[in-house]
Amino acid sequence: MPPTHDPQLLKGVLTLVLLQLLAEHESYGYEVVQRLHGAGLADVMEGTVYPALTRLEREGRVTARLVSSNAGPARKYYRPTPAGLAALAVGTANWASLVEIVGAVLQRPLPTEPIEGT
Repeated sequence: MPPTHDPQLLKGVLTLVLLQLLAEHESYGYEVVQRLHGAGLADVMEGTVYPALTRLEREGRVTARLVSSNAGPARKYYRPTPAGLAALAVGTANWASLVEIVGAVLQRPLPTEPIEGT
């Protein structure tokens, strides 16, 4: 059974993950969901991804184009804009810094007995 992830933690980093995946190669919504699942984020559903892609498009961080499909309606393919790539670079640096700080705190040894306030 794949691990589940805290939805609040995922919400905070979903934009970065989406921008990274789309920077790697242009994708349509369902394909992005499948790529997230393949990366180990099996609990991220379409109902989360599509609104996030729409928001990124509205913010000018991704652009979209319609491509006809033999398997149904046209697919909307997304890719990052220059503003999206810039946001990805800044967000990735911020995330790396946060991971380092939080990791250092969480790796501290726990006391053997609870410490009472003074």
